[in-house]
Amino acid sequence: MPLIKGAKAKTRKGFGTNVKREMDAGKPQKQAVAIAYSEAGEGKKRKSKSRKGKE
Repeated sequence: MPLIKGAKAKTRKGFGTNVKREMDAGKPQKQAVAIAYSEAGEGKKRKSKSRKGKE
């Protein structure tokens, strides 16, 4: 089943539904939560590494 996207994915119910669907599909809990955060647009932002002097 497809995941909930957009504003509904940011709600507690929508987030939980996405996690449950991913876990039912066989994903580990940590991965399912990461995917749910990604769908909700609230994922952890990574710092980009500077490429100075690496040419």
